[in-house]
Amino acid sequence: MTDFQSVFGAAPDGVWAAPGRVNLIGEHTDYNDGFVLPVALPHTAKATVRRRDDDLLRLYSEQGDGRITELKADLEPAAVTGWASYPAAVVWALRQAGHPVGGLDVHIDSDVPGGAGLSSSAALECAVAAACDGLFGLGLGPAELALLAQRAENEFVGVPCGVMDQMASMCCAEGRALFLDTRDLSGRQVPLDLTGRGLRLLVVDTRVKHDLGDGAYAGLRAGCERAAALLDLPSLREVRPAALDGALVQLPAELRPLVRHVVTENARVEQAVALLDAGDLAGLGPILTAGHASLRDDFRVSCPETDLVVRAAVEAGALGARMTGGGFGGSVLVLVAEPELERIASVVRAAFAAAGHAEPRTFTAVPSAGARRLS
Repeated sequence: MTDFQSVFGAAPDGVWAAPGRVNLIGEHTDYNDGFVLPVALPHTAKATVRRRDDDLLRLYSEQGDGRITELKADLEPAAVTGWASYPAAVVWALRQAGHPVGGLDVHIDSDVPGGAGLSSSAALECAVAAACDGLFGLGLGPAELALLAQRAENEFVGVPCGVMDQMASMCCAEGRALFLDTRDLSGRQVPLDLTGRGLRLLVVDTRVKHDLGDGAYAGLRAGCERAAALLDLPSLREVRPAALDGALVQLPAELRPLVRHVVTENARVEQAVALLDAGDLAGLGPILTAGHASLRDDFRVSCPETDLVVRAAVEAGALGARMTGGGFGGSVLVLVAEPELERIASVVRAAFAAAGHAEPRTFTAVPSAGARRLS
């Protein structure tokens, strides 16, 4: 374990942190102008940062190879690879937007599991964005920073993600879920008192890694955009559940499952928010499980390991479960009664062992705060 001073030979100007997230419901809806309901995790990416007198960007990660990555001012998309592309992308996006961001020394330390569908990349982006905003006095709001972080990932890193991950990392509040309309970025913090209801959110990291930049994610987004264009709509958000059947008959067979998932998933988010407003947190369970079935059967982004977690957990008495994140591996969110937490986690581990899979990582998700300055 190293610290900023031992790496860069000087004291830092400050430390910022931004969390990873789990998404209760609302998957693959954000790039369709739809609804999402994420929760920030207590796991964060921490950026310890110092301004430089030049335009040089020097990056170091505790989770990296032990070397400093040095980048000159003329950053270009796709010119940086690996973890360093994310902080570099944020600096690039801020400069592209006309903000006076100079050189930086940046020390990164993250405990958000990478490749687990928990937005480790967005946490890193948002920690650096918040640090730049604070150090250079940019005066940007959380939503503005989230949009710039999204641009960084879209245009510099090359992942065509929606804005949910960055908005969750920047804007979530402790003890709350963020009900976000990604069309206009309006939202509200919905109380999520799991402890008061005797419930827990168990996260099961299958340790199956995925790379959303490999083209699969981009293909799904392109399919949704093609369907919207064929329906002569700005986005699939415009299709309401009552009009779904009529929309599907106008589309080629290969696009129908994508549209069905997006439309029904938006409806599930609205149903979930209504339950939270009514204090019926246990009622979320069937919605989670239905969401997983839609991701598995219509969007086809699940995998045998995530399906196994859902099946084992629900059969063992969990209230509901679904994969969270973009898919192709990653994590599963399981809603359980508190007394059943350890038993159901044990059942899932036993199912993995019986199937010959590596043991999954499990932890409890506690709704936590968004990006903030630590010192």
